[in-house]
Order: sequence, then C-alpha cells, then structure tokens
Amino acid sequence: MASPHHILQQVFGYKQFRHQQQAIVEHVIAGHDALVLMPTGGGKSLCYQIPALARDGLAIVVSPLIALMQNQVEALQQLGVNAAFLNSSLSAEDNSRITRQVLAGERGSIPYSAVTQPCPLPFKNPGTFSSTLAVHITWVSPNLINTEPSACLV
Repeated sequence: MASPHHILQQVFGYKQFRHQQQAIVEHVIAGHDALVLMPTGGGKSLCYQIPALARDGLAIVVSPLIALMQNQVEALQQLGVNAAFLNSSLSAEDNSRITRQVLAGERGSIPYSAVTQPCPLPFKNPGTFSSTLAVHITWVSPNLINTEPSACLV
C-alpha cells in the first residue's frame, strides 16, 4: 500500500496536507468512519480520494451534484486514476457497461454514482441509479463509501 504522502505528492502533486487532512486520511485508511465538515475548497475530496487509492478495492462516492462528479472524475482520469461515474447524463448502454466493469472487477479505484433524490428513497425503486449503487455495494464490497455532500444524508 502506498503511503498517503506518496499519493498526495505523486498523484495529486501537492507537497503537504492542509489543516486536518492528514489525520482524517490516516483515520479513514485505518478503516474508521469519519464525518468531515469543511468549507467549499477546503480539501474534502482528498480526504476520501487518497484513502480510496491507498486501500485495495473499490471506493464508491455518492453525490447529487452531477457536474461536480463529472469534473472530479475527469480530473482523476487525467491524473491516471481509474475513475468512472454513473448518472443520468450517460446513456443506458454506458451505465450498463460501467456497471458490468465494476462488477467484473475491471473498474478499480473510484466510481462515482449520482443520487438525485434523498438517498434512502431510490434504493427501493429498481432501475434507478441508486438501486444500481445498491448492487455495487452488495456485490463488490467496496473498501470505502462516501457521500458528497451532506445533501445525501437524511
């Protein structure tokens, strides 16, 4: 497993953590839960992206913010991270392809899934993105699940 500092420097290009990021990252890498509240631009994303890359397996990020999700995935892909997203901007074929890749273990690191309603409700409705997310959680046992932002928490 690569160290958090190594990932911070080699993948993201930062020399040091800001504020409480290092303590949060180490806490999450150790397998502990965390509730992280930071202002916009405070570095929350690194608090789950670095642990996702440091630990083996799949991390899932749940977000209702499709544009932010797409921007983060594009940025991660440019950094060489095997990231993907599932949301309503993709065709059914693309969503199915990515889902198959995740279930087959071909999609590593950080898939992002869009939940555009309060989280508990869509899990009950087959065929929605969050029911697809529920399949991911059930069948692939992710190493990390993150909700971004707290709009997903009910």
